[in-house]
Amino acid sequence: MIPRLLEKYKKEVMPRLKSQFGYKSPMQMPGLVKIVVNIGVSEAKQDMKYMEASISELATITGQKPMMKRARNSVAGFKVREGMPVACCVTLRSTRMWEFADRLISIALPRIKDFQGVARRGFDGRGNYNLGLREQLLFPEIEYDKVIRMRGMNITFVTSARADEEAFALLSELGMPFSR
Repeated sequence: MIPRLLEKYKKEVMPRLKSQFGYKSPMQMPGLVKIVVNIGVSEAKQDMKYMEASISELATITGQKPMMKRARNSVAGFKVREGMPVACCVTLRSTRMWEFADRLISIALPRIKDFQGVARRGFDGRGNYNLGLREQLLFPEIEYDKVIRMRGMNITFVTSARADEEAFALLSELGMPFSR
C-alpha cells in the first residue's frame, strides 16, 4: 500500500515543482529523505520511569522503537554526567516517514490551540526544516490519562533540496501550514 502523501508527492507536487523551478530530470526534484523526531528527557537523571514513558510515547506516535541518547560530556551546571540518559530519538524513512508526515500535517498541527501556522524561520540554509511541538498530546494515539508529564519534541524534516526556497516549496506543496 502506498502512503497517501507519497502518492500526492508523485502525482501533484513533482509536476508543480518541475514547472516552478525548471527541473529537466526527476532526479533533480527535491524530496523528503528522512524525518527525525527527538524528545529531551532531563528528568531521566533522577528517575528512569520518565525515560521509559517518553520512549513508549514516541514509539506509539511514530510506530518505531526509539533509541535512547546518553550524554557525551559531563556538565556540572546541568548536573549531568557522561553516560547519563538525556533524550530519545527516532529516524523515520520510507513508508513510516510519509505516514508520520501525513498524520502530523493533517491531524496533529490543526489540533494546536490558536494555530496560526508553523514558523518559516525553521530552515537551516541547506534545505532542512526544524519544527518544535510543545506537547505530545497533539497526536490522537496518546491517551491523556497515561501521560506522566507534558513533553515537547523537535521534528526535523531532512530534504534533498539544495536551497531553502526549494524546501519551502516542497513542504508547502505537501500541505505544511506555514504562517503568512
